[in-house]
Amino acid sequence: MERILDAKGRWRNRTVGFRVSEEEAKMIDRMVALSGLTKQEYIVRKLMDWEVTVQGNPRVYKALKNQMQQIYGELKRLEVCSEENGELLQTIQMVAVTLNGMKEEAQYVESPEHP
Repeated sequence: MERILDAKGRWRNRTVGFRVSEEEAKMIDRMVALSGLTKQEYIVRKLMDWEVTVQGNPRVYKALKNQMQQIYGELKRLEVCSEENGELLQTIQMVAVTLNGMKEEAQYVESPEHP
């Protein structure tokens, strides 16, 4: 069997597992989708306190679009935002940060000042 090495040439042969609630699993899945990374890479980066930099691509765009549709539906349903909606607020914050970063990246690429 051929070894599959990571980007730094390391062989990842150890498995780490842990249990989470259904709500935590959904939140992890949302954050992974919005990051554009694999679940493994996202979790490793977060646990190691390494920066998670979102690279814009069609998969991330689709995840952002779908998440914004869900957020819009929730906001329409809510009259008052309470502490029970902490997960929604956390998701809105991550989507906003990601969209803002993608906007800055697009402006940098499109700007005539930056060849």
